[in-house]
Amino acid sequence: MLGGTTSLFEKGEYYEGDMSGISAKNMPKWVSSLFYKPGQKISKRPNWEDRIKLIVRNARKWDVGTVCGVPAWVQIVMEEVIRYHKVKHIHEIWPNLSIYIHGGVSFEPYRESFKKLLGKPITYIETYMASEGSFGFQARPGGHGIKLVLNVGIFYEFVPFTSENFDDDGNIKDNAKSVLVHEVDEQTNYAVMLSTCAGAWRYIIGDVVRFTNAKEHEIAIVGRTKQFLSLCGEHLSIDNMNKAIEIVARELKIEVNEFTVAGFKYENLFAHRWYIGSDDNVDAQTVKELLDKTLSELNDDYAVERTSALKEVFVEILPNETFYDYMRAIGKHGAMNKFPRVLKGDTYTKWADWLEANNVQSLSSI
Repeated sequence: MLGGTTSLFEKGEYYEGDMSGISAKNMPKWVSSLFYKPGQKISKRPNWEDRIKLIVRNARKWDVGTVCGVPAWVQIVMEEVIRYHKVKHIHEIWPNLSIYIHGGVSFEPYRESFKKLLGKPITYIETYMASEGSFGFQARPGGHGIKLVLNVGIFYEFVPFTSENFDDDGNIKDNAKSVLVHEVDEQTNYAVMLSTCAGAWRYIIGDVVRFTNAKEHEIAIVGRTKQFLSLCGEHLSIDNMNKAIEIVARELKIEVNEFTVAGFKYENLFAHRWYIGSDDNVDAQTVKELLDKTLSELNDDYAVERTSALKEVFVEILPNETFYDYMRAIGKHGAMNKFPRVLKGDTYTKWADWLEANNVQSLSSI
């Protein structure tokens, strides 16, 4: 389980810590002592780099069959294990590795990169959880969707993610209408609203989902309420972005581990700027043309706006390490942190300022 530190930090009158670390610290002792790696001694170290070094050095001692964690950081650890032990793939270290349990972000941009780290196929299982609770898991193999768990003290409402219910910044309106789980359809995107036994009351968790199978209560996470990009009606979702990046990587035979996109005013109209992380030799113009074409095919609104208000698309290819260096610089480096797929307002300004201040050079740009 590659999660946050199990250490808690005193904050005045209370202690705080990572959810994954708190869960690991409080698992039954027989599970912790017999099955859990990297173990409590390593996991309690507060520094992420220290934990990685110890995991890498001890990896050969462990018989790991299942790995859990956010894709970006699991990939980094596996790469370090392979490099340190001078092997071709992770199965030379962990021959019984057969399951990877992931969540938090779409796995699609990482799928091809993971294949190169493996010596044989494994089973991928997606989960859906947050600080507010554990909501679901992939119950059927084959990518059918995440099955919501409806009997663990969480009451769900689903708010259609439309202009009638949300403003342009992703904030819910006072007169928003919601539906219950037996009233959903498979054509609508919904923001998830929770009421829980822990005290949350009609709380918007921030995720936007679509039901892949309404009868089985199976969903796909397609975005965040505040991470849709729609400057002029293009309605670009994270689902669209992930799919487009997946197609670009496959068609151009490159690895893309991280990416983010920002929108801004441009020549009295609007533009998007994509920052794409890849260490492969690829031309930004080629990426731009394929990315723009793919998004137009995936999203009719985007296609329409590219002929009118969305005047230009810019692409910068950056080393993958750039994204991780930035997360480290803002204190978000570690297993439970994810680089945002959409940058808006201050988050975009801080990113752009950091790139300039650190003289980060694009590998290719257009």
